[in-house]
Amino acid sequence: MKNIPLVDLKAQFKKIEKDVQNSWKEILDSMYLYLGPNVQKFEGEFSKYLGAKYAIGVGSGTDAIHFAIRAAGIKQGEKIITVSHTFFATIEAILHAGCEPILVDIDEKTYNINPASVEEFIDKSCEFDGESLIDKRDRKRVAAILPVHLYGQPADMDSILKLGDMYNLKVIEDASQAHGAEYKGKKAGSLGDIAGFSFYFSKNLGAVGEAGGVTTNNEEYADIVRKLREHGQIDKYHYTMFGFNSRLDEIQAAVLRAKLKFLDEWNEKRRKIAFLYNDLLKDTPIIVPFEMESVKHVYHLYVVRSKKRNDLFDYLRKNGIGVGIHYPVPCHLQTPLNGIKGSLPTTEMVAEEVISLPMHPFLTQEEIRYIVDKIKEFFSTEGI
Repeated sequence: MKNIPLVDLKAQFKKIEKDVQNSWKEILDSMYLYLGPNVQKFEGEFSKYLGAKYAIGVGSGTDAIHFAIRAAGIKQGEKIITVSHTFFATIEAILHAGCEPILVDIDEKTYNINPASVEEFIDKSCEFDGESLIDKRDRKRVAAILPVHLYGQPADMDSILKLGDMYNLKVIEDASQAHGAEYKGKKAGSLGDIAGFSFYFSKNLGAVGEAGGVTTNNEEYADIVRKLREHGQIDKYHYTMFGFNSRLDEIQAAVLRAKLKFLDEWNEKRRKIAFLYNDLLKDTPIIVPFEMESVKHVYHLYVVRSKKRNDLFDYLRKNGIGVGIHYPVPCHLQTPLNGIKGSLPTTEMVAEEVISLPMHPFLTQEEIRYIVDKIKEFFSTEGI
């Protein structure tokens, strides 16, 4: 029986091992361990790669989104429209900023925020006074939309940006799963007012520990994030606000610099793998990923759907195939949020059907065909 992991980080590290080890030796020789030359160089290289003016390294993706919200001027008690079908950190970041998440439904094909659901919420629950969008139920201001570019595919940003302009809403991107993804030729993370990235080790661009980044074209926002990441200080022992301990360290920055050189190459390999999966699965009951014409999907995850998800999950695991579920319980139904089941029907349906198949740049055709053969074998035994 084969053993095919969901993600193969060992193969990826071999590609950069020599470069990284040389950098690590320099770091340990100098003992300049955080916010040093590697962090500064990575920030410059990543901002140039994205086409954004500023990139600021922070301690995690959760902090990146939190700081982006704070930098964009969203005040405590104000509301942010986002989705429930996302990693829980998206919601945590909103709450850490003292804001309230308004969770709307997703598009059934892309699994991203559905602009029609945003409009429905605004039409039913809000009024616009020409300057601010106000939730009529409690008179609180709705201040931002936070689209999540889930699984590597950018959200429908034309519609989101139009709503932002119409109702004076900041657009804060969660690009944690979309490193190198494009919307109409522009990179995710450069499309809204400000964006947060996670560099968690399994991401398309990942560190070897916790790391994150904020990107923006707004100099004031960038300055605020720099203060927030280091206790609110702008000069040593001089503080202009209360901040946090969320500094990107030199070791993580060195890894990210080495991997950034291969990001486009690895993303193209992911896309080719996804296209092969799509072709081989076309005559099965599986629903394969949908890619919008206007985007470049980078397949951080290759997520398919099946009404027999749980049984299929167990069958593939028994046959040595690493699979995942992203995500089995929507955020609004998690205990801390205590939402109402049935309130987001598309989100809840998708959560019951999604399954992630192995996806990484070093997956072989032989492995892909084995995975697909086992999927077909499962459905043949199920009499489908």
